[in-house]
Amino acid sequence: MPTSLSAPSQLDVAADLLALLRDTTTEPRPDVQLEALTLAVSADLPVLLQGEPGIGKTAALTQLAAALDLPLTTVIASVHEPTDFSGLPVVGDDPAEQGVPMAPPDWAVRLVRAGRGLLFLDELSTAPPAVQAALLRLVLERRVGALRLPPGVRIVAAANPRASAADGWELSPPLANRFVHLNWTHDPETVVRGLGGTWPHATLPELDPSRLPDAVAHARRAVCAFLTARPPLVHRLPDGETRRGGPWPSPRSWEMTLRLIAFATAAGSSRDVLSLLVRGTVGDGPGLEMLASLDRLDLPDPETLLADPAGAELPERGDLRQAALDAVVAAVRARPERHRWDAAWDLLARAAATGAPDLVVVPATTLAALRREDWDVPPTIERLTGALKLSRRADRALDRTREAAAR
Repeated sequence: MPTSLSAPSQLDVAADLLALLRDTTTEPRPDVQLEALTLAVSADLPVLLQGEPGIGKTAALTQLAAALDLPLTTVIASVHEPTDFSGLPVVGDDPAEQGVPMAPPDWAVRLVRAGRGLLFLDELSTAPPAVQAALLRLVLERRVGALRLPPGVRIVAAANPRASAADGWELSPPLANRFVHLNWTHDPETVVRGLGGTWPHATLPELDPSRLPDAVAHARRAVCAFLTARPPLVHRLPDGETRRGGPWPSPRSWEMTLRLIAFATAAGSSRDVLSLLVRGTVGDGPGLEMLASLDRLDLPDPETLLADPAGAELPERGDLRQAALDAVVAAVRARPERHRWDAAWDLLARAAATGAPDLVVVPATTLAALRREDWDVPPTIERLTGALKLSRRADRALDRTREAAAR
């Protein structure tokens, strides 16, 4: 008699269906959040992902670990005791002579044996204050009991807003100040494309070896120049409990900012990525001031522009171009000479021809007022008349200049 094959069980069919649902692909797709996360991880800084439940924080970490080929170790902070991070006391034969060593938990031992890995501290906002205090040494010094985690281990945490967390707590200021805070949001288009079977994948930033010394010098110059001009921002502990649980400026967080600026510069990261990282380290207010200072640091030297107006390269971004033109006018005011005044007009004409004409209105008005009685009105002013008509004040300034020249 022929042997009849038994039909597959419903659980086997269900397993096949689940396998098909898990069969997804990835694609290289620009993602500012993922790039900021990978840059901070490559800079060996602890990162805290903050966002509402269910938006993919854990999935992002799983995907990041796979992309970076790092074994992922997940620790739910809220279900552990303080001794799980500070170490369990182990009494030996002669504690009075040998002391009482603090034994590390098994997950820390596994990370040390592997020599590398991604330690994911999940649900950090549901960890009570005693556990948060025990985490301080782990996050900053990479120590668990008497064990030191190897340099190849990176630390990333995730937290929900207090209102969305089960029995949530605000992060203590000392713990919050040890993290780069990234607000994690979802992109509807990315979610739709992912549910269709294609998710974006994270890649390590490509650091240019030839740019490393310049990147470090640039970061040091930028942070030191900013804090010299704004000494109150070296350390500013926020007033409210909620704000203290986020990013705020301190010598520690400025050191982290300096490192991130160097890494972003060496990797050629976009300003959007750098903005997320800087604001996530020292807070929105100081971070935006730091970014504005960086923009001014990258402005061309006004003396270089005045020396060669025809070949000058002006910034493309409108606010930076405006700042560069204002700096040129300020340089002429500081040393008013006829050839410098004429060169400044040539620069304004070039700016009006290659960008938004309204950007030259204010600097042209100021430059016109700097004219000396024995200086002829350059023909360049006639070419700028159309643009300067955008401002009545500029028109009046030009009229006064022409009247003075006709006397």
